[in-house]
Amino acid sequence: MEQINKVFLTPADCALDLGDGSERGLYVNQDYVLQKMRKVHRGISLMYTYYPKDKGWPLRASVAFPQDTPNGAWNYPYEDYFPYRGGKEGLRDDEPFKFMREIRAHGQDVVLTLTIDPKLTDEDLVEVAKDLRPYGRMLLRINHECTGTWFCFNKRATYKELADFFVRCCNVFHKHAPNVKLILCAGMWTPSTGKIEMEDLFLDAFKAADYWSGDKYLALHWGWPVDVARKGGDTFACYNVDEVYLQGKNTWKRLCEITGQKKPMVLSELNADGDVTGPWEQAKIMTRFMELLQNDSEKWLSAFTMYQFRDDGRLGLEVTDPNNSDVGIEQPLLSSYREQLHRPYFSQKIKSGEALSFPCRLRWGGAEDSEGFEIPVHFEKNPHFLEVYFDTPEMQSLNLMIEIGGYWFYKKPGTKCVDLMSYFFEHPLEGPAEMKIRFFAPPADGMNAPSSGDPYTAADGDWMLNTYTEIPKAPRLRVEFEPVELN
Repeated sequence: MEQINKVFLTPADCALDLGDGSERGLYVNQDYVLQKMRKVHRGISLMYTYYPKDKGWPLRASVAFPQDTPNGAWNYPYEDYFPYRGGKEGLRDDEPFKFMREIRAHGQDVVLTLTIDPKLTDEDLVEVAKDLRPYGRMLLRINHECTGTWFCFNKRATYKELADFFVRCCNVFHKHAPNVKLILCAGMWTPSTGKIEMEDLFLDAFKAADYWSGDKYLALHWGWPVDVARKGGDTFACYNVDEVYLQGKNTWKRLCEITGQKKPMVLSELNADGDVTGPWEQAKIMTRFMELLQNDSEKWLSAFTMYQFRDDGRLGLEVTDPNNSDVGIEQPLLSSYREQLHRPYFSQKIKSGEALSFPCRLRWGGAEDSEGFEIPVHFEKNPHFLEVYFDTPEMQSLNLMIEIGGYWFYKKPGTKCVDLMSYFFEHPLEGPAEMKIRFFAPPADGMNAPSSGDPYTAADGDWMLNTYTEIPKAPRLRVEFEPVELN
């Protein structure tokens, strides 16, 4: 075997996150998502709600308060997201924790949206902060679209109270869960004023946030699922792509100006609604937006979230099969978005380092800051077999993400062999080639843990940001360039 080098996973020019489940659709497991996308995202976005002192809690709002005639996801006492079962209940093996662990085991970071009762105390928030300590470098978006009127938290507090509540959240999480960075998703720049919507009211919140964000759709049917979008209706809209792009960019510039700070900007929900545009135009205008990003030398956007993977309406890469919610119907958007996902601009950089010998120790910090190793492989021609074997119990116990040619594969603990041939099904070699197979080791159970003590109360330290995995030896490769036997 040729020399094996250490490699480093570093941020993309613009990271891509993927929404997976909300009031509009169920969570889809990460093995299925990876098979469809053939590549990991920087993060997976989950959406939950937390009103632990409300009547009806912890039932989902639409279950606790059934309506004879559905009247929208926000026309309940609390938002009709799935309930967050940690915090006061302390059910850390329920939602969303089991999904968070799966996301992290698959080499991605958690991006958690919580709509929270703004009347909760700091003591209530500390319980949630402690829940999130073991989940590494995660992002938390609290009470998004807070300058709007539709969410239930807007009916319980003034805009000033919501801004002050967000600052309190920042103070609590920065103290009790410093691994968690907070996203403020508020108003955006408006061309008529040249200012951010309600920028004075939310100025202190913008200063306290770790990330700035807005939600912006290129087309949206906000009347779903109550009505059907039809010509002449007033429950949907389609926007000019260039104008939306400029609005996002000017939001970031204005925030830098009024805060005196320079923080990463994300668009936490972005898509075009196929209810409005139809499936082909949906794919076309999303591609247009992503092309604008790649051609812009200012690099103002650090990430955006594609909302979402599978949707009960037409805001997904897949549409939920109405006969079976476990089945998705692929839309044209999926293949066009996947093509963009694999472009260098939206891909984490993998940088080669010094020579490595075994046994070795790999650090996993997160999807944008981790160590791995690479094995160079010489291909005489297009292979018929390319398999990675883990021959000993110690090797079989490893949890690994494997990359070749931009395609990613998952090896869960217990797996003895991973077949990498699907890369060559779409990218057959036309002659000899040199390629590298990279290996990274995210935590097998998706959680970080201190060397001793309870992760929910242990002292702050490196354990909250990094995990380490011992690799006893290099895996064994099987490369064959001919069929085993032919007639």
